[in-house]
Amino acid sequence: MKVVMKPIEMIAWFDVPGIPRPIRFRHDGEVVKVEQIIRLSEEKLAGNRMKIYECQSNINGQLKRYELKYELNTCKWFLYKI
Repeated sequence: MKVVMKPIEMIAWFDVPGIPRPIRFRHDGEVVKVEQIIRLSEEKLAGNRMKIYECQSNINGQLKRYELKYELNTCKWFLYKI
């Protein structure tokens, strides 16, 4: 996977404890549906808490894995690796 760390537009829902679950996002003008969340972890990078989602989706006819990051302090989503 290649590190991109690009801010993205995201549609997500939040469960009762307040954990966000990504639904779909826009990448290079294309809407990508998050088909499966493989792993969810948390890290602290430079004092910022971030949730890391390892996901996979069908992008342009190919099954691809990628990582999304959600910054808890600023509520921003990033496409980290693809």
